[in-house]
Amino acid sequence: MVPLSFAGEEWLLTEGRALYWPRERALLVADLHLEKGSFFAGHGQMIPPYDSRETLERVALAIRETGARRVITLGDNFHDSQGSARLEPHACGMLEALTKAVDWVWITGNHDPDMEARCGGTLVEEIEINGTILRHRAKKGENRPELSGHYHPRLQLKIRQRMIRRPCAVVSANEGADGKPSGRMILPAFGAYTGGMNAADPAILKALQPAERIDAVVPAKGKLARFPLWKAA
Repeated sequence: MVPLSFAGEEWLLTEGRALYWPRERALLVADLHLEKGSFFAGHGQMIPPYDSRETLERVALAIRETGARRVITLGDNFHDSQGSARLEPHACGMLEALTKAVDWVWITGNHDPDMEARCGGTLVEEIEINGTILRHRAKKGENRPELSGHYHPRLQLKIRQRMIRRPCAVVSANEGADGKPSGRMILPAFGAYTGGMNAADPAILKALQPAERIDAVVPAKGKLARFPLWKAA
């Protein structure tokens, strides 16, 4: 894990694409897309059906690594609103064990707006904790500190004629409504079967406006690597 200063708080970004908030003992993960495999199988595209187990194992590992007492998901928890009904017994048992072990909050997303918490946890559309807004999709024009997912940002770099792609967080810096420095962050997708969007895509940069600058950040060899994506003129 590497330290990350954001919105006047100290956070830890894990190698496994999760964000830990030490003061709240909260682990944040975005875009689990559980049961994506079974969704595609139902549409004739047969892929291994074990993505939910793999994703939940990674969540359990992040909880052990950080010592989190709370887990907050940032939407698109299931690949569709019926995904929780398709969750096979073993994966549901894994999820039930996790939701009993910690205070688990599901923030719903555009893929699962009508999901049911069949295996535990509490459902909300968004939540505010100590002045920081947690929601699925970044709200354009938001001046308060904000954490979101949705875009699955991925850093793309060309090094020695080779294209390198890595999941990353995208962080903006801007002035808050009270005139104090603020910021917003889009987390990388956490799920086993999630793809990615170029972190410098105009859709991501537009979603984080207004901003003074926007950077991609990734943990690298125990340090935080920062890559500028956009800066106000």
